[in-house]
Amino acid sequence: MKKLSLEYYQDLEEIQAVDFALVELKLYLDTHPNDQQAMQLKRTFETKYGPLQQYGNSYTDGKWSWGTSPWPWQI
Repeated sequence: MKKLSLEYYQDLEEIQAVDFALVELKLYLDTHPNDQQAMQLKRTFETKYGPLQQYGNSYTDGKWSWGTSPWPWQI
């Protein structure tokens, strides 16, 4: 079995943590659609930094600016 570098495992763990957080946010908002505090927090974040969810479920300004914010793996 090929041994991979420590950096590989650290990077993979970071990606998995971000992925987990995004999935959990999506699940929470799916099961709590009327949570105004969560919706406001999401809207405020997306207005500042860009979309958190895929498939058009996030705020957009109509100028395709989602491509200007960092992708989850870039933070």
